Amino acid sequence: MAPETFNLSQGTPLLAHSFNADRSQVAVSFNSKDAQILTRSGSSWTPTELLAEHDKVITSIDWAPQSNRIVTASQDRNAYVWQETPDPETGKIVWKPTLVLLRINRAATYVRWSPNEDKFAVASGARAIAVCSFDPENNWWVSKHLKKPIRSTVLAIDWHPNNVLIAAGSADMKARVFSAYIKEVDAKPPPTVWGSKLPFNTICGEYTSPSGGWVHAVAFSPSGDAMAFASHDSSITVVYPSSGVCTVKMVSLPAMTLTWTSEQSIIAAGHDCQPYVFSGNEGGWEGVGTLDDVTGPKAGGAARPGVGKLNSAAFNTFRSADSRGQSSSGAGSEVQLLTTHQNSITSVRPYEFSGGVVSKVSTSGLDGRLVIWDANEVSAVSTKLGGLSV
Repeated sequence: MAPETFNLSQGTPLLAHSFNADRSQVAVSFNSKDAQILTRSGSSWTPTELLAEHDKVITSIDWAPQSNRIVTASQDRNAYVWQETPDPETGKIVWKPTLVLLRINRAATYVRWSPNEDKFAVASGARAIAVCSFDPENNWWVSKHLKKPIRSTVLAIDWHPNNVLIAAGSADMKARVFSAYIKEVDAKPPPTVWGSKLPFNTICGEYTSPSGGWVHAVAFSPSGDAMAFASHDSSITVVYPSSGVCTVKMVSLPAMTLTWTSEQSIIAAGHDCQPYVFSGNEGGWEGVGTLDDVTGPKAGGAARPGVGKLNSAAFNTFRSADSRGQSSSGAGSEVQLLTTHQNSITSVRPYEFSGGVVSKVSTSGLDGRLVIWDANEVSAVSTKLGGLSV
C-alpha cells in the first residue's frame, strides 16, 4: 500500500508536527515563528488556526491527546501552552496561550508532554532541560532544571511510561536517563530497571555515542525497559540497563528521529529521506528494510540513473552530483529522488495503534511534506542497513 503523502507547503521546511487525539487536526511549524493548526478535509489539509505568540522560529510542537493542550517551544527561549478557551466577547472557541517560566538563556530545541500530561519537558541550548508543571495559584507553568552533567545543547528528549524518567540526547555526544520526579506533582514511582531511588536530577544512565557523534534522537521502548538513541555517526544504539548495549552501524546517512513501534521494532529516519526499520531484542539488533519503495521514480520528475541502487538514495544523489562537479543550484540540476520525501525527515511519530503496537507512523520533512506510512509494509533493501555490534 502506497503511503499517504500531503504536500503541505512548496519548498518550505516542515520542522515539527503533532496530531490531535482523533487525527482530524495537526499542529505544524513551517520554519516560522507562528504555528498552524490544519484540519483534514478528505485528502487535503486546510489551515484553520494560527498560534501567534513567539518571536522566533518554533522548533518543536507537542499535542496532548487527553487534555487537548498544545505546547510549543521556540528559538526565542520561550514555551507556551495553548488551550481552547471561549472568547469573553464573542463566545467563540479560540486557542489562548498560557505563560511558561522556562528561565533559559538559549533557544528551546525540543518539547514533549509527559504520559500523564501534568508535566512537560523542554530541551534547550542552555545545557539544561526545563521540567514544567502548572502553578494554579499564579496561573502559569513553572520549571525545575535538569543540568548536571550536561555539557552542550540538548537535542532531543523522551518520557518514560512512569511519568518520571526522561531520556535526553545531547551535542556532548551522550545519551542520558534522568529522574524528573517532582514531589508536589508525582506519586512515588515503583522501582524500574533504571533504579529505585529517584530524587530530582538523579542520573540513571549515561551512554556515549559509538563514534563520538551528536545524539540527535532518543526514545524509550513501550515498556520503558529499553532506550534507543540515534547518533550523527550513522548508528542506532539500543540500551538494556540490566544486560548491555546493542549498536547497529548504518551505511546510510545519519538518522535524526526515531520511534518504537513495539518492543522488538524501531523506525528511524533522517538525512537519507526514508524511514528505516530495525528489529531485535537483548540478543542483538539489525536493519531489516525501509517503509519506502525506492525501486522507481516518484510522481513529479525523473530520477537520475543509478540513484537508489544502494540503500541510500540521498547519498548517491550527492555523490553523483559531486563526481560531475555540479552545483545543486545550477541550471538543470533538479533531481527527483527515488524516495517519497525529497529532503531530510525531521520527525517520525506514532500515528495509529493496533493490538497494542504502532500500525502507522507519520513523518514530516524539510521538503514540506507530511507522510503517513503503514508500519508493517517493510521493503527489503539491496544491501544491509548495517552490521551488528554488541
